Amino acid sequence: MLSAQSTPIVRATLPAVGAHLTTITELFYRHMFEERPELLRTLFNRANQASGAQREALAGAVAAFATVLVERPDERPDAVLGRIAHKHASLGITPDQYTLVGRHLLGAVAEVLGDAVTPEVAAAWDEVYWLMANALIAMEARLYAEARVDNGDVWREMEIAERTEESADAASFVLRRPDGLPTGSFLPGQYVSVQVELPDGAQQIRQYSLSTAPDRKTWRITVKRERSADGSSPDGEVSTWLHSHARAGDTLRVSLPFGDLILPDGDGPIVLASAGIGVTPMLSMLDHLARTSSSRQVTVLHADRSPAHHAHHAEHTGLVSRLPGAALHLWYESGAGELALPHARDGRADLSDLPLPEDATAYLCGPLPFMRAVRSGLLDKGLHPARIHYEVFGPDLWLSK
Repeated sequence: MLSAQSTPIVRATLPAVGAHLTTITELFYRHMFEERPELLRTLFNRANQASGAQREALAGAVAAFATVLVERPDERPDAVLGRIAHKHASLGITPDQYTLVGRHLLGAVAEVLGDAVTPEVAAAWDEVYWLMANALIAMEARLYAEARVDNGDVWREMEIAERTEESADAASFVLRRPDGLPTGSFLPGQYVSVQVELPDGAQQIRQYSLSTAPDRKTWRITVKRERSADGSSPDGEVSTWLHSHARAGDTLRVSLPFGDLILPDGDGPIVLASAGIGVTPMLSMLDHLARTSSSRQVTVLHADRSPAHHAHHAEHTGLVSRLPGAALHLWYESGAGELALPHARDGRADLSDLPLPEDATAYLCGPLPFMRAVRSGLLDKGLHPARIHYEVFGPDLWLSK
C-alpha cells in the first residue's frame, strides 16, 4: 500500500507522468543499454525494442500499477504483475537487476519532467517503483521456490528428439533431457523460454507454449515462423533460426516452465479461444482433459488464415472429439469449405449465435485484436470479466491500449 504522504503526490502527478510514459520508457531503455549494452543482446528482445512494443508494454504496466495504488488502495495490485513475474522467472531475472532498472527508470522520469520532479515527487515515485519491484521480487521468489531452484537458475540444456512440420509455417520440436531423466512437470497452458545464438553472436530469447499435456518424459513446443507481412520489419530472429537450423539431435538452451494461463481444477464449464499459433496452450489443456477422461463442458473456438495454416489441425479436432462435453467452432479467412465440416466456416470469429454458460471460465490466446473481439463477445454473453483470462505472445500491450 502506498504511504499516506505519497498517495496525494502520486495522484496529482499521475496524469503528467502517464502522458509522458512512452517517452520516459524510451529514455530509460536507451540509458540502460548505454551502460549495459550486453543486455540488449542477451536478455531483452531486440525486435520488440526496435518496434517500440516493449516500451509501450512497460508504460502500460507502470501506469496500471500506479492507478491501482491511488484509486483502489484496498486492492492488491498483484494481478497486474502476475503475468510479468512469470515472464521474468522464465528469463531468470534476479533481485539485483531491479536496482539497475530503478535507477534508470526514475532517472528518466526526472529527465523528462524536469523541474516538476521535486524531491517530494521523486520520493513518491521511488516508492511506487519499489512497491512494484518488491511485489515482483516476492512473486518471482515464490516461483523459483516452487520450481526448487535458486533465484534465476532456470536454464537447462535440452535435446531435440523429434521435429515435425505441423502446418505451412509452423514446426513442433519434442524436447528431452540429454541424460535421459524425466523433463519435469508443468501445468497445462504454461510455456518455456528458448535462447539461441544468432549469426551475429547475439543470444536472443523467446517464449513458446508447451503444446501437449504434462507427461514428465518429454516437452513439446510449436514454433510459428514469423514473417514480415509487407517487408517493413525483419522476420522473427529466433523463429527463423529454429526453422532453418534446429534438427533432431541438436541441443537447445531452454528454461523451466512458467506462465499463469493454466487450466483450473474442478468441473466447471470452460471456453478455450485461440487464433493462429495461439492454439498451442489450448492443445496442452485439451490433451490433459482427454488424458484424464474429463466430462467438463468445453467450448473450443479457433480462428486461422486457412485450414493449411491451422497448426496441429488434426490433433486439435481429434482431442475435441475425445471429450464428450466439448464443442468445436472454427473460422477461417478462406478455405473452410474444403473441410466439409458443420463447425467450420469462413469469416471472423463470431460468438453471437453460440450458446455459452454464464458461469464459464474463458482462456484466450492469439493476436490482440482477436482477443479483444472475443472478450467483448464473452462479456455480451454474460461472462464476468474476472472469468476471462488471456496469454499474449510478446509484450503485453493489453494494458497500454
